[in-house]
Amino acid sequence: MTYVNCLAALLILAVSIVPTNGLTHPISDVKPTTSSEPAAATAAAAAAITIPLHKQYVPVIRNNRTVMYKTAYYGDVFVGQPEPQNFTVVFDTGSGNLFIPSSKCTDGPCSTHSRYERSLSQSAVDVDHDGVETPRNVEDRDQVSVSYGTGSIVGEIAREVVCFRTDAAGAAVDGSPLQGVCTRLRVLLATELTQEPFRAFEFDGVLGLGLESLALHPEFSFLGQMVRQNQLMQAAFGVFISDTDAVPSEITLGGIDSRRVAGELQWADVANPELGYWQMRVRGVFVGGEALELCQAGDCVAVADTGTSLLGVPRQAAQRVHWLLARSVSGDPQEAIDCRGQPGPDIIIDLGDVKVTIGAADYSRPAALRVVNNKTQETEVICRAALLPVNEEPALGPKTWILGEPVLRKYYTAYDWHQKRVGFAPALQPATTGLEEASARHRVVGAPPVGAPTPTVVHI
Repeated sequence: MTYVNCLAALLILAVSIVPTNGLTHPISDVKPTTSSEPAAATAAAAAAITIPLHKQYVPVIRNNRTVMYKTAYYGDVFVGQPEPQNFTVVFDTGSGNLFIPSSKCTDGPCSTHSRYERSLSQSAVDVDHDGVETPRNVEDRDQVSVSYGTGSIVGEIAREVVCFRTDAAGAAVDGSPLQGVCTRLRVLLATELTQEPFRAFEFDGVLGLGLESLALHPEFSFLGQMVRQNQLMQAAFGVFISDTDAVPSEITLGGIDSRRVAGELQWADVANPELGYWQMRVRGVFVGGEALELCQAGDCVAVADTGTSLLGVPRQAAQRVHWLLARSVSGDPQEAIDCRGQPGPDIIIDLGDVKVTIGAADYSRPAALRVVNNKTQETEVICRAALLPVNEEPALGPKTWILGEPVLRKYYTAYDWHQKRVGFAPALQPATTGLEEASARHRVVGAPPVGAPTPTVVHI
């Protein structure tokens, strides 16, 4: 959508399949996994697995100065057997497929990412768009094109094994991938990536965790395949976003990490699960105690999306919300401040049994706006919100809110695949002492400098 989100809240906007044999009928088969395949579940691998997430900051620059940062959270996966190939992927609740770059992609942003080498994998099966096996080393393969909110990919299809390396306790560490949870599914092997957004980010690909109908076919759905093939695992996952770079954010697959939850999970049912999004009905939205007229009829929706850096607001309400959240700051107008530490009105999103509340520390732009009156030479310091205007999309309508990083950092979110519901509980942030082991499990790229950011100056 715009520059402020990692891949955009509504990731998949268009998909086209270009078959080499001229067929255009939809994919319809699901190949069962046999006990002899590496993806078969074992009792030792059935427990939930928690994966630490790396974090990248990418500066947004205007007029030769950094005005904010985009952020991305991504973790490690291992693809193929017997020589697993390591890739970093965004675990994205707003899309439904897994893609990684292929070694056939040699131009543009592909050269800066890890690329899948088909010749190293004995577990891969090349398939066409129908899921039918094709001879290996065929040059003229079916191509799948997937368009995202920002950017697109073109790729081929393979049925492949995807693993996470785990120890007995379920925390991702180095070791044999056969000790971890392995899942066989169809993977998109990208032969083309657009410059934006993939050039700016370090992660290699995207692992979609949307509901099954968001995938090209059920066999593309990682979570669906994981649950079918590892039947002792819960059909659920949980997301924890750390409020400090010293502690890794995490995703837990196959269950919920109770260590990161402060209180009981409150659940909101998914509305229209056939669309594939973790979308909930919004009963009302209140900003500083004022009810937004846009959502008073109860026809707004909210999508929980791990691929979005900001709180997304319907475009038609964005100006009003910005106005309600802007506030003047007292004190020395020449002093640099961090607006996240300045008080401001709360935003309350009523999801029925769940009321999501975020405050100024969650939604504020760090840098203040310093307004100088040229006639009086008086200066006013204003703190503003960082919001993502959300355009109308055919699938979701004109009244869609995106619950991105500001919400996910304050709340631990749980995603129940079978009962089609999303759980919220205040996130329990761990202590920041004795973090050497935790810090070794993740890396932070491009962290902004410490201290109050330089304000934006406007003369009127």
